[in-house]
Amino acid sequence: MRAVITVIGKDQVGILAGTSAEVSKARGNIVEVTQSVLQDFFAMIMLIDITEMNISIDQLRENLKKNVKGMDIHVMHEDIFNTMHKI
Repeated sequence: MRAVITVIGKDQVGILAGTSAEVSKARGNIVEVTQSVLQDFFAMIMLIDITEMNISIDQLRENLKKNVKGMDIHVMHEDIFNTMHKI
């Protein structure tokens, strides 16, 4: 099972480090990540394997929002993400 994490906001030091640290603490495995900085704005999409995760997706979302400050962060199961983006 996998989940998608999106992080968007004003660029600052430590966004990727903070996000990956929280995923690691939850025993999630980062499968793929893409990020871009456009002028002062940061955007990242991270695909994680949640098979071994020791907390819920909701708790991971709360941990990310608490520890990666000032960013718009979404975490959703891959099935929900795929369903939302079907034409």
